[in-house]
This record gives sequence, structure tokens and C-alpha cells, in this order.
Amino acid sequence: MAEPQRLGAAGQKPRDGTPATAGAAGAGQEPEARTPATAGAPAAAGAGHVLAASIRNFTYPDHTAAALQDIDLAVEPGSLTAILGASGSGKSTLGRLLAGWLLPGSGGTLQGHLEVSGTRIAFGGTAADPRIDPAAWGRQVGFVPQDAAAILSTVRATVAEELAFGLENQGTAPAAMREAVTRTAGLLGLSALLDRRPDRLSGGQLRRLAIGCAVITGPPLVLMDEPYASLDAAGSAGLADFVRNLNKAGTAVVILGQAIDPPLLDADSWLILDRGTVVTSGTPEGLMSAPALLPAGIRRAAGRQGTGGVAAGTSVARAGHPAAGGSFAATPVPAAPGVRNLQAPRLQGKCAPALQLTGVTFGFDAPATDAPATAARATAGRRWRSRWRRAPAEPTLEDPTTTKQTPAEPATTDPALETTRNAAVDAGVQPAWGSILRDLFLEVHPGEIVAITGPNGVGKSTLLRMFNGLQRPVTGKVLVNGADIAGVPVGRTAAHVGLLFQHPRDQLFERSLLREVQFGLDHLDRLDRLSPLGRIDAARDGQAPGGDRALAALAQVGLADSTGEHPAELPGSHQRLLALATVLARRPAVLALDEPTVGLDGNGLAVLDAAVRSAAEAGAAVVLVTHDVEYARTAAHRILRLTGGSLVPG
Repeated sequence: MAEPQRLGAAGQKPRDGTPATAGAAGAGQEPEARTPATAGAPAAAGAGHVLAASIRNFTYPDHTAAALQDIDLAVEPGSLTAILGASGSGKSTLGRLLAGWLLPGSGGTLQGHLEVSGTRIAFGGTAADPRIDPAAWGRQVGFVPQDAAAILSTVRATVAEELAFGLENQGTAPAAMREAVTRTAGLLGLSALLDRRPDRLSGGQLRRLAIGCAVITGPPLVLMDEPYASLDAAGSAGLADFVRNLNKAGTAVVILGQAIDPPLLDADSWLILDRGTVVTSGTPEGLMSAPALLPAGIRRAAGRQGTGGVAAGTSVARAGHPAAGGSFAATPVPAAPGVRNLQAPRLQGKCAPALQLTGVTFGFDAPATDAPATAARATAGRRWRSRWRRAPAEPTLEDPTTTKQTPAEPATTDPALETTRNAAVDAGVQPAWGSILRDLFLEVHPGEIVAITGPNGVGKSTLLRMFNGLQRPVTGKVLVNGADIAGVPVGRTAAHVGLLFQHPRDQLFERSLLREVQFGLDHLDRLDRLSPLGRIDAARDGQAPGGDRALAALAQVGLADSTGEHPAELPGSHQRLLALATVLARRPAVLALDEPTVGLDGNGLAVLDAAVRSAAEAGAAVVLVTHDVEYARTAAHRILRLTGGSLVPG
């Protein structure tokens, strides 16, 4: 068996024994000057790049077709490179290969070479090929995967512990570790969350934590897969500043994406992938001036291009919606010339709302019912606070808005409550008496599409979970089809309210796509008999059996040819569409979608849009939570913004 290939100085710590966090500068922070050694720069003197690759072909085990072929790239210190491609183009495979997360040999057969920090490893596609040492490689390449949670150790109890995990493995001195954790948390807006459990963070907070874990050890290269997903406008702007300061400090950054997010227009170079190979490369200016060179599935930068946020040829407007642009209120959206008007259905006087929230309040001061569990959490919190704050206070680069101490948290036995409170604190939202939702009213009628926007962490996902009873209001009522769901088991309510989770992995568990969609359908007849909320789908009497409906739902999201595949083997965008199919197949009265556009290319966005319109036209009330304001403007009859615990016109 071949011995693991060592990477020269890859296993070395910075010479001063401290992590190279100087490159992790955030918005408004100038990075400190760093020598190549403390910056984690290439070990080989005179090396002109921090990472290079020449991939003749890469093939997954048990596959005959190459996933990657004929790819050559080199990444210079301090540069920003974007690798762009539609879903299935191979960009995530390339990213994991470059990051050492997909190892030649066990992970597939590689012919070509990889080079990091001056050390080249050649692969001939045989059993005699060298093996990469992933720990040593990881010290040179920090990686933020598309699924941000995948970078977490899962054995650490708090955000601070997760940030420190890599430093602990490098043997960093405790004082330097504490300083690095404090500094990195401040730069990423996580200072108020150091004692929180990572599994109770909002989507945007989790992504920032993943970025912190990748950069805190100071690798010379940071590679991020879809880093702008799930971030609000302020978070995206902050990440763009963060990346610029990394570059100024000499750290190279590579961003993988299927959308041309506005910050990528400032990249030094773009590499465009399609079907596993490079189809073109060049500067952003040059490629944007020749749009025919870009695959249609790549979504354009809506903020600069005014295309409605999707690529030419796959725009939502083309699918029958108004083009983006102008200002939109929570009233019917004016139609663009030649496009149908998205007039909200005038059903208020003809039928009851499919979904109604009246006076809903959700807070954190509910009395604890599990004293032992509460005491255990309090003890754990004190232990971590003591560990990370025992050192004397030292000046840090924390954002002034995140350095204030937050009020003590009332104990609660509901993890969802704690998640939302953490999010509210992080967003600077402190409604009266600790509530996150305050006397909230909402009505959504059959056939209506309502979009809800708002900053990361204000409670949008919490609000959606109210619809099917996954979370219960402290006061107020939630009515589905006119019936109060208080006291109704979640499983029964869920038959009427289809919820697409923000993270598809949370609702995919079967061993094939067809079985995944069929699972929910198999339970509908029984739930029909038990549910107090009325028929789940009265119109389905006499329709095709569930298996045919499952196939139809998969066809609706473009996955009809993949019915036998395992969900875990799908690209992230297809996992999201599969999760959508499991919801659509049941034909619920209310369709609640949490960040449905995240990770979708232009083609996937068009599929989503068509599915949403079709559901609304069939009588479903649709509520979607999104940071993709351009899509919300083209898809929704009304746009509402959640702020300060209330919904206001967006």
C-alpha cells in the first residue's frame, strides 16, 4: 500500500505559535501585515501559486463516465477566483477534490496532478498512486462546503468550541486560541453566540460559523462552495468585505457558484465549467461582454444586470412572470409589457383563508417543565463561559455592534425556542418581554403567493414552523382551512401544510427518490380518516394511485429519470428539488417554502417557479421565505417583511 504523501511544511504551525487570523478581516477592518510564515503562505520559496491542478480525468467508483476532465488551473496568493457552472457541471466535485475532501483512490480515480504550496502529487489512476494526507492538506486549504453543517465536528457543544477545534488539533497555545476565537467571532458577527449550540443557529449564522472554522487557522487558500446562499443583503455585503480583506492579507480565495453574485464581478478571474470540463475562462468583464460563452443555467447578477436574477433563457419572466425591477409593495405587482399581471386572487369575499394567524405571539419566557434538563444546560453554559472567558480582557477587533453583553436567557426545554432567540439576538432584534413574534396577523387565501423577507435570524423559519404545529404560539391562533390546529398532532396538520425545510437533508431519509416521494403518499388515506381539519385532498378521489402521483411529482421537478438513485448521491440543488417533490405530491392546502431558491441554478429556479405557480393555480396557498428579493418580486402577489416581531409591507 502506498504511503500517504506528505506536504512539506503543511503540518507546521505559524512560526510565532499563533493562528494566522490576521487574514480573517471583516467589514471595516484592515488586516494586519503578515509575513509569509505567519500567513500560512506557500512553503516553497519562489512558488508563484498556492494551489494548482491538472486533471486529465476523474471518475467516481463504480462509474464509467468521467466526472471531471481536461481541467487546468492555478491560484495565485491574494487572488479571488470564481469557478462557475450550472447544477451538475462538476464544480462541487472539483472543489472537494481541491480541498482534500474527496481523496483520489478511495474517492475515485484521478489521472493528473495536484499541487499545493509547492508540493506536487502526481496520479496515474492506479493502485500504486500516492495517498493524500487530508490533515496536512487541510492546513493549506480551508474549505466551506455547500452544506455548511458538514464542516462542523459534531462533537463540540458550543460555537466557541467549534471555532477552536482546528486550533486544538494544531496544538495552539490556550491564550492564543482564546484570542483567535474571540477575534474571529467578532469579525463574523458571532460574538453574542459563542455559548450557543451550533445545531441551534439560524441558516445564516451557521454559514458564518463554517467560514470561521475554515479561516481561523490561517490557511493560504480558502475555498467556499456557494458561500452567499442563505445570507441576507447585509450578510452578503459583509462577506464580500471579509473576502476582500482576506485577499489584501495575501490569502487566496476560490468561490464556487452557480449564480454570478455581485461580489464575483470583482474577481480576478472566472473559470466556467459545463459537464465536467472547462468551457471558457477569463476576466469577469470579458466574459460578461460575451454572454453566449456562459451556460444558460448560470444565474446572472440581478443587481447589476436587471435580468430578474436568472440567466438569459431561463428567466422567471420568460416563464410567465413580470421582469424584476422598480419598487414593489405588498400589493399586486404591476405587469411588465407583454406579461400577465400578477394580480392577487380576489377570493377574500368568496372563501375562507386557507391559512390564518390571529394575534400570534411567540416568546422565550415560557416556564420550564423539565428542571433537570434546564439545570444541565445552565451548568454546561457556565462551563463553556468559564473556559472561554477566564483570560483577562484584551483589546479585540470585534464589531462594536456585537460586543455588548446580551441579557440572561430564560430557561426553556424547547430547542426551537432557543434557536429563534439566538437568531434574534444576533440580528439585534429585542422585542418587548423577549418575544420574537408579537401579536402577528396573517391571512393567505387559496391561489395566493405571499413572500416573506427579512434579515437573517429575525424568526422567518420560526414563523413557517407555526403553520404545521412544529412550533406553537404562546398566544394567538393558527387556523388551517378554518380549523384551529392547537392540540392537533403535527403529523395530522402536516398532511394539510406542506413544509419545505431550509436544509433538504432534514427531510430526506429513504434509499431512492421514488421511495422518498412515495413515503408521504402512503400515509394519506389513514390521515384522512383521523384528521379534524377536513379532507386532505378531496379532489384526489378516483385519481391515479400513489405510485403514479409520486412519478408525476418527480417529473414536475425534472427528476423523472433518476427515480432509482439514492438521495444522498444527488447534487445539492437536486436534493432541494426532491424535497419539494415530496411536498408537492401530497397536494396540501398550504405550501410553506423555506429559502427554496438556495443552491438552484437558472434551470432549477425555472422549475421551482413553475411548480409554485402550478400549486397556486390548483388552489394552494403558498408562503415562501426568501432572501432572494428579485425572485420574490417576480413570483409573489404580496411581499411582506418580518421585522421587530411583526409583518409589514415589504
